[in-house]
Amino acid sequence: MKTKTISVKQQMRAAQSFSFFSAIAVLIPPLIPIWIAASIFVYAAVAHHPNMRVREYLVYSGYRFYGLVGSLVAVLNFSPQMSKVVGGGWHLIGIIWFVSILIVVPLAVRDILRAKNEPWQEMTLEDENE
Repeated sequence: MKTKTISVKQQMRAAQSFSFFSAIAVLIPPLIPIWIAASIFVYAAVAHHPNMRVREYLVYSGYRFYGLVGSLVAVLNFSPQMSKVVGGGWHLIGIIWFVSILIVVPLAVRDILRAKNEPWQEMTLEDENE
């Protein structure tokens, strides 16, 4: 049987990837629709990682980002009424962006740093296809 080794760096990058790109997308709002589409592929790829710890990082990052996106759909549905309450559309956009940054970015930075300091170990897997 053929074996494959997953390095420490590959595991760390897999654990950090979703958080990193979610934070970038929230900081640069035009990237959010692109990241929504791309995140599905990243999530699916990392969700089947053989290291359970990598998957744990992914799940919580996914909860934050997809929860934010779902909330944005609900909030933006009522944006005409809400913009009157907060003093205009630009104020509403600023508030939504600020809250989005507060939800995603600090926790993403925390997870990226935690993954960096995690005691990863190389994994050796046997290829079942051969």
